[in-house]
Amino acid sequence: MKAIRLREGKERSLLRRHPWVFEGSIAKGRADAGETVRVEAHDGRFLAWGAYSPASAIRVRAWSFDEAERIDAAFFARRIAAALALRARLGIDSDAQRLVHGEADGLPGLVVDRYAEALSAQFLFAGSERWKALIADALLQATGLSRLYERSDVGVRKLEGLAPATGWLRGGGDTRFTIREHGWQLQVDVAQGHKTGYYLDQRDSRQAFARWVRRLGSAEVLNCYSYTGGFSLAALAGGAQRVVSVDSSAPALAQATEHVRLNGFDAARHEAVDADVNAYLREQLQRGRSFDAIVLDPPKFAASAAQAERAARAYKDINRLALLLLRPGGLLLTFSCSGGIGPELFQKIVAGAAMDAGVDAAIVERLAAAPDHPATLFFPEGEYLKGLALLRAG
Repeated sequence: MKAIRLREGKERSLLRRHPWVFEGSIAKGRADAGETVRVEAHDGRFLAWGAYSPASAIRVRAWSFDEAERIDAAFFARRIAAALALRARLGIDSDAQRLVHGEADGLPGLVVDRYAEALSAQFLFAGSERWKALIADALLQATGLSRLYERSDVGVRKLEGLAPATGWLRGGGDTRFTIREHGWQLQVDVAQGHKTGYYLDQRDSRQAFARWVRRLGSAEVLNCYSYTGGFSLAALAGGAQRVVSVDSSAPALAQATEHVRLNGFDAARHEAVDADVNAYLREQLQRGRSFDAIVLDPPKFAASAAQAERAARAYKDINRLALLLLRPGGLLLTFSCSGGIGPELFQKIVAGAAMDAGVDAAIVERLAAAPDHPATLFFPEGEYLKGLALLRAG
């Protein structure tokens, strides 16, 4: 077994069970891509078993902190079984769930979602890539399913020296599925949809939004970065009189319109607008338009802390415009999925937007990823999604 020896003092994060070892922390040792290595302190003490990634700034991701444990087929079967057992205890009312959430489930670089009768998975780093075939078989055996689609087409694989990979790993057939969420039906294409097919992390926030719209009464709702209209459906289910979905993807908007029809809502209550969100918000402000509830669920503006300053300006601008368009007593649901923007910084950004808009608003609810997207106590970076529900002062 190859060993990686750390520099003196660099063992602290592993002793706190943080699973990453950066290139600069390593004194000596190397291995092939994805190969299991013994990670040692400067004095030779065992710290962890991990997977080596020669192309990445994160050179090792820890599989286990137990020296007696072996990284083999039985290890992955145990970890997958534990992840599924956790989801079973959550009682999620949907046939679409996140089953494996990377580091939080002790399986770094592996993301697995279930969409009705198939799995969709991302193998994001050298370790999960090396064990891909074995992991695929273990997932199907544990779930009793026969189809697994790979969506390893994200930019982080390039940092690992890995090429994009998509397609059926196991099974085949149609990549489109109809899933059930809070009594609504949603159509998902695991081959073409965002992430593994859909934004399952916003499941509970969509339900919360339906409750808020119901409290507001006959509301006019603006859903920005609407994608296929999940929050728009929630608004209509909450009794919204009119919902406007804004996105720059015509196919996504067409799917949003189909979702309205599929769930039996009056098509006249929904408008799909193909536009840049920032430009649309400015145009509506110039027209003197206003809304009772607005959702801002933008894509990732900052992949890392280094990009936080630029991202902060973008978040501040859209939140300022949204607050100006919000009627007194109205609700703003605003999110950031940028890992480089923490919850405290995000609140400061939104507070700055309110100051610039001359608007007072109260935080009435804090929102996060659904519980099948857990964050371990030892890996705060996993808590990427943060949201605020704000009521504008009347």
